[in-house]
Amino acid sequence: MKPRSSCSVNHGAPAVAVILAVVWCCLSSVARSQSSDSCSGSLAGVGKLIPFDTSNLTCLDAWSSENFVVRYASSGGTWSFVLSAPDKGGYVAVGFSPDGAMVGSSAVAGWSSGNGVGGVVKQYKLGGTSSGSCPPDQGSLTLVAKNTLVVAQSSRIYVAFQFTAPQPTPYLIYAVGPSNTKPSSGNYLAQHRTYTSAAVNYVAGTTSSAGGGFDTKKWHGAMAGLGWGVLMPVGIALARYFKKHDPFWFYAHISVQGVGFVLGVAGIVAGFKLSDDAPGADTHKALGITILVFGCLQVLAFLARPDKSSKVRRYWNWYHHYVGRAAVACAAVNIFIGLHIAHEGNATRVAYGIFLAVLALIAVFLEVKLWRRSR
Repeated sequence: MKPRSSCSVNHGAPAVAVILAVVWCCLSSVARSQSSDSCSGSLAGVGKLIPFDTSNLTCLDAWSSENFVVRYASSGGTWSFVLSAPDKGGYVAVGFSPDGAMVGSSAVAGWSSGNGVGGVVKQYKLGGTSSGSCPPDQGSLTLVAKNTLVVAQSSRIYVAFQFTAPQPTPYLIYAVGPSNTKPSSGNYLAQHRTYTSAAVNYVAGTTSSAGGGFDTKKWHGAMAGLGWGVLMPVGIALARYFKKHDPFWFYAHISVQGVGFVLGVAGIVAGFKLSDDAPGADTHKALGITILVFGCLQVLAFLARPDKSSKVRRYWNWYHHYVGRAAVACAAVNIFIGLHIAHEGNATRVAYGIFLAVLALIAVFLEVKLWRRSR
């Protein structure tokens, strides 16, 4: 039995209805073909309007769900890009990111002003998640003057631009603005409707999705922050203020510290995979390595701890206590440095600051109780 096409009609229906259905099907097919683009096609007439050579561009079917197509080429340190996407009345954008994260990257966004040549192309510095933290006409790309262009044709928008660089960043980010919404006065972009990211091999002309995968930077921050910045200080408090509940304090202490150490090490290992040249990154990495060394020393100290009756137990206690406290203090500082590098909003920093403040107040309260009990 032959499969029924999406344009099939009921032959028992009135003749007028059949004709209307056929006409509607044909118009829909034409509209779909006009608004689509792929690497099997060419820029054809659009390429003639672009102010640079488009005859030898490498093509990527960049984002199939949104029908984004990216074409690029390099010549003498100048990179040419043409972004093609359905024109839904908003902006389309491509960002250049060193690690796949949107915040901290530079993007080129364009939107049309009607059919034909005409529209706006601007570079944006993506400094945060809000519209106000993404100022126009800023960013790390060195755009070639007068070689940016927007062409709207056949229900698609083509954003063409050039910039000079030895090599683009290894990740591209694609974003779509709200439908039928042009950027406001000042050309600040409204929050994107949807976006994705992909790793690109510019030499081979291949791409691999990174939008829904493992976000190394977020997992690095989450695991290292929870391990070193939250569980470790809680474990120290258990050992210092709950010794009268023996042996509960000991097993609670080593359990919390053990989980914190594993998470912290996993976070630091994830951090080694990141390549970030942002201000403070070297300090952040150096502190992370220092904290890792302190943590490993604590594990070795636990395995080599002397008996309580030993004469050296007193010195071992001093070493164990102060190295642990130094590790936690460095971790707290490093967490704030990491949040700054990641361009996290003030809410995250305030939340962690409140946690530290509450923990400090509890520690003062318990310290007073401990002092009074010792008296």
